[in-house]
Amino acid sequence: MGMDGGGGKLPYSYAGVGHQDGKLVKSFSRVEPRKFGMGLVAGFLLVTCAYFSTAKFDAIHIAMINPISTDAAGIGSLATAAADTSKQQLDLGVQDRNALSKAGSRAEVLEKDDGNASSSGPDSGRNAPLEDTRRDGTFVGDSGDAGGVDASSAAAANPAGKGEVPAKDDDATAAVLPPVSSEEAANSTQESGVLEDQELQFQEAVAEPPSKKSDDSAAAAAGSGNGSSPSVVYSDRAILPAPVQQIPPTAQEVKALADQQISAVPEVKQADSETPAREWKPLCDLTSNRRIDWCELDGDVRVLGANASIILVAPPGADDRTFREESWRIKPYPRKADPNAMRFIREVTVQSVSGEAPACTDRHDVPALVFSDRGYAGNYFHAYTDVILPLFLTARQYAGEVLLLVTDLQMWWVGKFLPVFKSISNYDPIDLDHDPRVHCFRHVQVGLTNHDDFSIDPSRAPNGYSMLDFTKFLRTTYGLPRDVAWPAAAANATAGRSRPRLLLIARARTRRFVNTDEIVRGAEKVGFEVVVSEGEHEVAPFAELANSCDAIMGVHGAGLTNMVFVPTGGVVIQVVPLGGLEFVAGYFRGPSRDMGLRYLEYRITPEESTLIDQYPRDHVIFTDPEGVKKKGWESLKGAYLDKQDVRLDMKRFRPTLKKAIAHLRKASASAN
Repeated sequence: MGMDGGGGKLPYSYAGVGHQDGKLVKSFSRVEPRKFGMGLVAGFLLVTCAYFSTAKFDAIHIAMINPISTDAAGIGSLATAAADTSKQQLDLGVQDRNALSKAGSRAEVLEKDDGNASSSGPDSGRNAPLEDTRRDGTFVGDSGDAGGVDASSAAAANPAGKGEVPAKDDDATAAVLPPVSSEEAANSTQESGVLEDQELQFQEAVAEPPSKKSDDSAAAAAGSGNGSSPSVVYSDRAILPAPVQQIPPTAQEVKALADQQISAVPEVKQADSETPAREWKPLCDLTSNRRIDWCELDGDVRVLGANASIILVAPPGADDRTFREESWRIKPYPRKADPNAMRFIREVTVQSVSGEAPACTDRHDVPALVFSDRGYAGNYFHAYTDVILPLFLTARQYAGEVLLLVTDLQMWWVGKFLPVFKSISNYDPIDLDHDPRVHCFRHVQVGLTNHDDFSIDPSRAPNGYSMLDFTKFLRTTYGLPRDVAWPAAAANATAGRSRPRLLLIARARTRRFVNTDEIVRGAEKVGFEVVVSEGEHEVAPFAELANSCDAIMGVHGAGLTNMVFVPTGGVVIQVVPLGGLEFVAGYFRGPSRDMGLRYLEYRITPEESTLIDQYPRDHVIFTDPEGVKKKGWESLKGAYLDKQDVRLDMKRFRPTLKKAIAHLRKASASAN
């Protein structure tokens, strides 16, 4: 026997003649050529599979990355062409279909698990989109199932050749397909950028959750009977070469790909693009608030100051359910039940129209508030309770991004409270009555939110605002240093004070203290340092004075409004004149408590009133104050507010002063 160049024994020899035929046959049946022949066949099969699988998978790869037009009109024609070309593609090389089956060793290159190729290993999760695409029938041929990967990439991932490229037993297309030449692959690299992006988008669109794919791969690996390395090695989709010539996909591919691509684009739900407009509600509310009528407009709102008109323009497509034409007349000041206060307030027309409206001259990205600063706003107390407090309650939530449109504007008044306006809004107020422009907004409120006199109901206020928030806002607005009354002893020593300070409001005209000096001496005896002041036109200096004090005292009147500057924990002492005026004392009673102040009320006797010097003791002013009150406000005001001063009985009043200083000392001890 001879030897081949590789060292193996030759399968037969010519050394003998006929009489040795039997011996030769016997030798042939015993020798190892049988193993060699099987190895040769297996090697041939491996080379053939590797070669033809490369062509087949490249062809499949071409079909997969073929860009599909999402144009609905183009998908139908593309599907028709795909059906024809797909048949041609899958029929290539049919004449050699039996090449593999003749070897009788398909089991060496197949791993079957219920007719499906196994796919497990480190790359199965990463490349699962391609596997799932094959499983879902995206690449279905005439036989109903076909799939594969780039053989060259698979070879690179598995250089030892331990994993072979599988094909299904019933796969009619597992035979030879023409290969893509290396030259074509090289040329295709130049065009692969855009195509590769589309391929990645498609694969991401059809991919299932990674956990599911990993589970599927593991199950397939467990089903392999030979315990060898994974039979399928998926290549990285990011480096798959893109051929120059693109083969149209099948009709099933087109449908599946189109469906997946459409779902990959974020869809705008009907509710997002066409949010149902809210049902129409009246623009203005004239009944829910006993103090003020107010209106709220959202949408295309146009404000014409010159003719006091505020117009809401109907949006396109509005119907009777979402829009109605209305017209209202509003006086934006919170004293609607008081004809005397409202007679000087300019009326504003609020309406909604579906026709033409004046063109905008100034557009604003912030909301607007329309209000009046007339009425009783010239009075210090009413300035706060009718305008400043409602303005805080309505506008503070916008953190300065709100425009103030003031009707009946009084420049002196705005100047007096200018720090408040600057803290409320980042923009200068507009004198609405003298402004010829057409201002356009998306939100306008006519009339300020108002709960009660000098009061806030936190349960109804934006952001739960309270009177504590209001006083803190004012202290910040005027740069006042003290937030807490009569703090620790060390702080008082630093301020040069060893005793709490009492601010005594000395009125100049009516309801004055006629024995001011006696009151000061009595307060100092119980432990106060006393400061007497009438107040002045400028708010800031008096605000600083009030904030430096721990208690404030005065006869009922606007001067007690300065308690808004007294530090939290301080004391308010209101002296109530004669005449059944306990009801008006309520303007400070409740609000002071809401501000975190201790409220003390002292009601004088007839002997402490200067009315005793004007009328006999049995006069109706003393005997029947309710009768005087029933005659009306002017009668009450003339008798008890305009003509009465106060002379305090210090012996009777001293316990009130002691309560005040005891409260402050207790608070100081608690702080220490």
